Amino acid sequence: MEQNTKTTQFDEKYMRLALAEAQLAKQRDEVPIGCVIVKDNCVIARAHNLKETVQMASAHAEVLAIDMASKQLGSWRLTGCDLYVTIEPCAMCAGLIYQARIRRLIYGSADPKGGACGTAMNVLENSYINHKVEVKRVRLNGPAGSSPALSAMSK
Repeated sequence: MEQNTKTTQFDEKYMRLALAEAQLAKQRDEVPIGCVIVKDNCVIARAHNLKETVQMASAHAEVLAIDMASKQLGSWRLTGCDLYVTIEPCAMCAGLIYQARIRRLIYGSADPKGGACGTAMNVLENSYINHKVEVKRVRLNGPAGSSPALSAMSK
């Protein structure tokens, strides 16, 4: 899957909101990952990692945001939704993004250790699956783009 690298003002806006969620995670001594889900240019869900807080392995930002968005829309099918996350999703989250029928995945920083959207592996690029997710990496300029929330995962 060839990744789209053209950044729009909307992508930057929503990635900055995801970074704000990552900062909330950091304040709670969680891995600083934040996620925002957008439909029709409206934020319908936002979340950050809570694995340590709730002692649950699946409490990743993407999982929590997808659950919230599904409740908001009254459907597990999140067609027409875009998911912004500060770090490239793991295999579990990439699988859930596919299952939820997310239209676009926009992430900030690659994860060479566990990124499952093109870096360490690619769950979303599979000729056997029936839903295609557009994957895009957004690199922000300035203080938010060089945030500790993004650099913490590369260590």
